[in-house]
Amino acid sequence: MKHQILVIVSLIFILGSCKKESASKVLYLAHNSAQSHPVHKGALEFKKVLEAKSDGSVKVKIFPDSQLGSEREVLELVQIGSVAATKVSAATLSNFVPEYQILGIPYLFKNSEHKFKVLEGPIGKSILQKGSKFWLRGLCYYDAGSRSFYTREKAIRTPDDLNGMKIRVMNNQMAIKMVKAMGGSAIPLSYSELYTAIQQGVADGAENNAPSYVSSNHYEVSKFYTLDQHSSVPDVIIIGTKFWDQLSEQEKVWVQEAADQSAQAQKRFWKESVDESMRIATEAGVEIIVPDKSLFAEKSKSVEEGFIKEYPDMAPIVMQIKNQ
Repeated sequence: MKHQILVIVSLIFILGSCKKESASKVLYLAHNSAQSHPVHKGALEFKKVLEAKSDGSVKVKIFPDSQLGSEREVLELVQIGSVAATKVSAATLSNFVPEYQILGIPYLFKNSEHKFKVLEGPIGKSILQKGSKFWLRGLCYYDAGSRSFYTREKAIRTPDDLNGMKIRVMNNQMAIKMVKAMGGSAIPLSYSELYTAIQQGVADGAENNAPSYVSSNHYEVSKFYTLDQHSSVPDVIIIGTKFWDQLSEQEKVWVQEAADQSAQAQKRFWKESVDESMRIATEAGVEIIVPDKSLFAEKSKSVEEGFIKEYPDMAPIVMQIKNQ
């Protein structure tokens, strides 16, 4: 109830602001990242570029830190047109647009270069457009790095080390199946409870990218970080079709160009964040393990096979990605 009141108050503020700025269009962009995060820095770049290109005729107001709700809640606000745009994980987006599930397949991408060749090419752009029928048009992808395992007492050097281990994952079927395929027990705990869960042994470890591992202080209770890089699910900048359809053709060009430029800047911000996070973890005594990723890829192959069996119409897209 308290959160619903906050959203209502925020939307009243938005509508009031629209009247004051009737001479220009205002694009409201909400996300759940902190203001120090590469996502917010990317959003600021989007704002700067769009306002410059439009000479101020299209303004951007940013609501960070989950001010307007969770990723799913904000997506629903975008669908009805109360908020213009948001940043959302492709994993969350897959609950609305099935094609985004493809991007969560373990070891789908060979490396970062391959990932962005796919995302920024015809395949990635095609997936961005799939959400339009659900009122969620994709503009571009933001880098969210690669997710890897970190553990409290026992280092993971091969997939066999996961046998019997309780690993926290997102509440996402692809992630749950992957840990199970490797012999572990997947537990979809709330992220806010994870530090204490690891500390008390409720979970033996978890999996995430380096900036999240460090910013959450999980490196304090998990001294082994295994760079197996099992998934590289990107973030997506989404604009609601209700707002998009109100733009002129020229305004649409400006918005897309601003999004594309912000994506390139965000990749630089992300790399800087990863480098700094790895430095902090290393200096804190974390053992960084670089395993043979092919062993993990082989062990989790059944996840991809199961996905293709369930969604045979998406098999051609998966093969196109792997063959690029």
